[in-house]
Amino acid sequence: MSRHPGHPLTDLANGILAGAAATLARELVSNLDVVIRARPMSNSHERMVHRLVARAHLSLGPEEPAAKRRAGLGPLLGFANGVLTVALFATLTGGRRPPPAVAAGLIGLGGMLVADGPMAAMGVTNPRRWGAQGWFEDALPYVAYSLTAVATLYRLDRA
Repeated sequence: MSRHPGHPLTDLANGILAGAAATLARELVSNLDVVIRARPMSNSHERMVHRLVARAHLSLGPEEPAAKRRAGLGPLLGFANGVLTVALFATLTGGRRPPPAVAAGLIGLGGMLVADGPMAAMGVTNPRRWGAQGWFEDALPYVAYSLTAVATLYRLDRA
């Protein structure tokens, strides 16, 4: 594998690492918000898993174990979305990265779209009814996500 940015495997590996760091930042900010404001944790990823499993006519077992599996699969879905979004960005932009501010905007909006788009399409959430508070709660973690993704990805490109 080439060690230079612009090589597809290097870009993919850097994107995965940057996506992991970014996803950690997103989750830290989101959970810190739960602690500070004593708001309930979102279960939207868990509800998305429930819808996906139902649409695919799959079984996660009897109800009690199925509920536990959905509770575990929900966060895994969110982690996969977070990592893969940055990996896709890194691979597509290769050795031609946009300026950091542009990259942060694209990654932040892309991350929100990848997470919220399918959930809206499957009726798990409706962003039109979120209001300013709901949009703020959703956007703030993605600011940390995008800034961390760009800082990590661009640092890995220089390494």
